[in-house]
Amino acid sequence: MHIIHDENGNPIAHGHDHEHAHTHEHGHDHDHDHGCASDNCGSCNDCGDKTAALLDYMLKHNEHHAAELDQVADRLRAEGKEAAADQIKKAVDEFKKGNLYLGLALATVKEQ
Repeated sequence: MHIIHDENGNPIAHGHDHEHAHTHEHGHDHDHDHGCASDNCGSCNDCGDKTAALLDYMLKHNEHHAAELDQVADRLRAEGKEAAADQIKKAVDEFKKGNLYLGLALATVKEQ
């Protein structure tokens, strides 16, 4: 397990130990150590499980953010800031749409 950072720079435990370097959209670089003998990740017996765990975490993480944003929109609406609330509600709808795709990806990874 190693530490990565979420979109706000907060450290979070990343519950798998494999190696590949990449940069997240929020600009944080980190490596993962697969421990695979091959460059082909498909050769790892447990990569599917690790990918499923990561997708499951990200799906729950995104659902949490969508719920938070929904509450922000409700507060803005209560303050009479309808236009801002409407835009946030649209963003929440897009989060939900993205989460649907993540859920489908997770189900597919678990099936394979």
